[in-house]
Amino acid sequence: MIAAGLVLDQPFIGINDTFAMSIVTFIVLFLIMRKLFWQKIRAFMQAREQKIVDEFDNAAEANRIAGVRLDEYNSKLADIKSERRDMLAEAKRRADENAKEIIRAAEEKAQHIVRQAERQIESEKERALSDMREQVGMLAVYVAEKILEKQLDAGAQQAVVDNVLMEAESRQWKI
Repeated sequence: MIAAGLVLDQPFIGINDTFAMSIVTFIVLFLIMRKLFWQKIRAFMQAREQKIVDEFDNAAEANRIAGVRLDEYNSKLADIKSERRDMLAEAKRRADENAKEIIRAAEEKAQHIVRQAERQIESEKERALSDMREQVGMLAVYVAEKILEKQLDAGAQQAVVDNVLMEAESRQWKI
């Protein structure tokens, strides 16, 4: 072959020789590597495999523990919700009792006020009747005095009574 003006006398090594040399070199290197490093590589690979298996086991254990904790959390959450419902029910019951007690006390107070007002009205009525009796009595005595002053007949007596009543109204007597 001519390469850049040079002629080579040696024959070019063919692909077959190069390929054979590469295979021989590979086998020799493989045997040397196997003799010197195979146990170390194998131990490294087994350790790596064991580490991965352990990590999967640890992950599975962590998932199991997380599941147990999640169940515990859900259980506690359910207990808290139940306790909250119970507390709300108890608070509502107490509020209802307090409302009933307040209403009962207000009704009692209202009844007491009504009874007291009725007693006061009755007292005022009795006093008014007493005052009226007294005034009627005074009026009767006054009428009797007028009648006795004038020994009058029945028509004249009626005129005296009417006159006394008109006089009583003008003095604003309460009858």
